[in-house]
Amino acid sequence: MEWTAWFDAHDYEIARQILQRGVGALAFVAFLSTLNQFRPLLGEHGLLPVPELLRRASRLRGPSVFRWGYTDRRLVAVAVVGLVLAASVVAGLPQLGPPWLPLLVFLALWILYLSIVNVGQTFYGFGWEMLLCEALFTVAFLGSNDQPPPITIIVAVWWLVFRLEFGAGMIKIRGGREWRDLTALMYHHETQPMPNPFSRQAHLLPAWFHRGEVLGNHFAQLVVPFLLFVPGPVGSAAAAIVILTQLWLIVTGNFAWLNWITVVLAASAVTDTAWHWLIPAIQSDPGTDAAATPIWWAAVVLAASALLVVLSFWPIRNLLSRRQLMNASFNRWMLVNAYGAFGTVTKRRIEIVVEGTLAERPDGSPDVEWREYAFKGKPGALRRIPRQWAPYHLRLDWLMWFLPLGRMWEPWFEVFLLRLLEADAPTLALLDTDPFDGAAPRWIRARAYHYRFTTRAEFRRTGDRWVRTLEGEVVPPSGLG
Repeated sequence: MEWTAWFDAHDYEIARQILQRGVGALAFVAFLSTLNQFRPLLGEHGLLPVPELLRRASRLRGPSVFRWGYTDRRLVAVAVVGLVLAASVVAGLPQLGPPWLPLLVFLALWILYLSIVNVGQTFYGFGWEMLLCEALFTVAFLGSNDQPPPITIIVAVWWLVFRLEFGAGMIKIRGGREWRDLTALMYHHETQPMPNPFSRQAHLLPAWFHRGEVLGNHFAQLVVPFLLFVPGPVGSAAAAIVILTQLWLIVTGNFAWLNWITVVLAASAVTDTAWHWLIPAIQSDPGTDAAATPIWWAAVVLAASALLVVLSFWPIRNLLSRRQLMNASFNRWMLVNAYGAFGTVTKRRIEIVVEGTLAERPDGSPDVEWREYAFKGKPGALRRIPRQWAPYHLRLDWLMWFLPLGRMWEPWFEVFLLRLLEADAPTLALLDTDPFDGAAPRWIRARAYHYRFTTRAEFRRTGDRWVRTLEGEVVPPSGLG
């Protein structure tokens, strides 16, 4: 009907396609990561078993299909269903039906992944977990190809990007001095949780470039997000700036799907007209031939939009607070959350190196051979080029980065060492290399090393990409006896 014309965002059809398929693709990655890693980390015999959590927890932090009991088989079923539903969205199948069909698919993905996060404990305690949950719920109301995308949901996605970017910017300004004196990125590329193949090259760039990086970051996170709400070319340009800054982060680091989903969400502000200007082969207004929006669907979308508006009170108050929370959810459904990252930057990189030996006694004799366990993502061998893993999430490697930051005695780490002494096959599968080829070591120890990137001269001389210096032993030789 003509009076609902304001509701239809005809110039954002491409944005809808990117949002639905992009969020669906990242949900696929998230469920795949869960299928591959959840059982050795959190399964029945995992490092932090979910059945134990369910026995001792009076209530979970949010809804979960595992509330009524967890088994590894149920986890596999949930992950496989999530993979199938996410793949169908990427292929665009639900979008070919009526608007309630993609709605149900995305809401199912939201509930399934929310169920995993709410029992995932510290292994799922990252900001991008709640970000994916919120994105799945929000894009569920974008409808199908039969009608134009609703403008209220497009604006809701802009609001999500605003909280994501502006929240991160405010965390930095209120955080460490290094963000205010423009030195943060002189350290960050080297000390970030999981470097990638280009992190060393980025770290070796001159100081003036790193200061420019920080200034560009402040502009992209503190100024540009406000421009997303200006329709037309201004909003499209603002989205382009956000996307470009996120692509630089993708090129220089591994942050799971955080940067990737920000790119997808920011594309919501790019109009079809802007896409046509950039790529003339793209139709400038593909949504004008869509059917009128049904009244019942408009009512559903407006109800969901009103819910998001009401829930926005708490993150707005948090943004204005001097004690701003980072990556916090204010409700059990992980909707309209507060985001932010790296309020302070670590100046020195400390790595925990785990070693084992087959010797009968680890008495310090030079004959004792200690062999190092190699992880898939975190630094280890000095010559190894860090791999690109993102948007895939290596949860064990990420938590290893947190250990020397005051979290050395996490319960899961003690169990992890025990599993290595037992030569537990599922745990060893989380690693890149088992130095004992499936055999059980007699002793395990953990040592702390200071890691830094080699200079160009050091690399030419040695071929190493890292220099490491022993800081001390954090777990003395320990055996099953």
